[in-house]
Amino acid sequence: MQETTPSLSHISRRGLLRLSLGGTAMASVPGIGWAAAGAAAAPVFADGLPRSRPEAQGISSASILAFLDDAERGAFELHSFMLWRNGHVVAEGWWDPYKPERRHMTHSLTKSVTVCAVGMAIADGKFGLDDKVVSFFPEHLPATVSANLAAMTVRDLLTMRTGHESMVSGSVWRPIRTSWIAEFFKIPVVYTPGSRFVYTSAATYMLSAIVTRTTGQSTADYLKPRMFDPMGITGYEWDVGPEGISPGANGLSWKTVDSLKLGILHAQNGQWNGKQILTKAWVDSVHAPHTKDKYGYQWWLGPNGAYNADGLFGQYAVVFPEQNAVLALNSALPPKAGFNAGILYKHFPAAFGGTVAGSEKDYAVLKTRTRTLQLQPPMRPSTSPVAASVSGRRFEFPENPEKVSAMQLDFTPETCLFTMQDERGTHKVQVGLRKPFEGDTTITGNKLHHEYQPEVMRVVASGEWRDERTFVMTWTFVESAFRDTVVCRFAGPYLRFDRSVNVNSSATELPTLTGTRVKT
Repeated sequence: MQETTPSLSHISRRGLLRLSLGGTAMASVPGIGWAAAGAAAAPVFADGLPRSRPEAQGISSASILAFLDDAERGAFELHSFMLWRNGHVVAEGWWDPYKPERRHMTHSLTKSVTVCAVGMAIADGKFGLDDKVVSFFPEHLPATVSANLAAMTVRDLLTMRTGHESMVSGSVWRPIRTSWIAEFFKIPVVYTPGSRFVYTSAATYMLSAIVTRTTGQSTADYLKPRMFDPMGITGYEWDVGPEGISPGANGLSWKTVDSLKLGILHAQNGQWNGKQILTKAWVDSVHAPHTKDKYGYQWWLGPNGAYNADGLFGQYAVVFPEQNAVLALNSALPPKAGFNAGILYKHFPAAFGGTVAGSEKDYAVLKTRTRTLQLQPPMRPSTSPVAASVSGRRFEFPENPEKVSAMQLDFTPETCLFTMQDERGTHKVQVGLRKPFEGDTTITGNKLHHEYQPEVMRVVASGEWRDERTFVMTWTFVESAFRDTVVCRFAGPYLRFDRSVNVNSSATELPTLTGTRVKT
């Protein structure tokens, strides 16, 4: 889908604007309007959200700086954040090369979007909370339907109390090309549904499948006119699995501001610009404590009334209803990194005080900080005499688990073109040697990328010689959490190739591959 309000993204790509702290004067920038006339009016960006200084909404700039400092000290890799309160975005920032207009894969935050469709379909009378799951898909049922499977309801899917003994990750089903509904019905229902909480993406997939079966549309298509269009959510992508069904539990890529809007919608009891998108009763239900495991309807419950949509590797939309505030984050956090308890709920909602005396110094520091966030240290242009001897030479690899057959590196003073051949075909990554190079690649990444393997990935790539024979590339897949480090070591006729990733649900590095230079 194409962006319908392109001016903001165009400005950012030209380097004229880094979307940073709310309240910066933007009157002369195309695509930005004003909430009201006069010098004190709040600027409204192309995303439709007014901006304000933090202090004007009862938040000190110092408290936001403390959160950013704490995250940096803890080595928590953040990609973006947006903080909203009382109708205004008060602070925001993107760690370069992430940018406001980029989509970012959301993983299980997608679950909280899928249940919006469930709530709408229930309100439309398409199905009910106590409808039996087996009733929707008679053609996929096993030969023998157990009593526990027969008893499972939509409510059990919503609360992750399906009766399953263990979870199913989205990475398990992603490589499967046949019916995932049939896969769901193969899972033994060991316990009585409703009796035991087991977090599982399989439950959310079935909710998405039920939405599709009862509405005739994928979850994404069902939500588009009812939620996405009214809220100005555009440019998103949502994978479609077998049988035209959105995975439900994952697969949605959208911008940071879209996660923020998801949270704002719930903070406003389902209303958006005066229109009731979700019923208030449904919003109340999604963050009610349906289980003792601090889980609502596909939203996690936090302290002090807060609740959050939460995706693997750290995508968040955190709602603080008592403080009328929302925090959205994208990041790359290892599983069980301790971010929620250690950083997130340490600083919020404590930062939302009453009237806060403005500090011009703190505000100025925060403005500068959010405009200059950087994920990687500056590049160090480097050279090696080995580059000339290996440039353009083909290295072939014996049989290996990665099915890699050949590699080649072509060096110029400004770039290195890395080429790899495997069972999927020929793949290229253009790597900047003096500044990062942004482009598209088809290179395989699934084993290091939670089994995601899209046909094309956006990558920002840079390379440097660590020593005379070691060339190191950094591939930042900027529409995801993943950043690969690729090390090429040259010794005589051999190339030793190592590849690792910053975060993953399983292995974070691949076995070393050794190739031999083809004689010419």
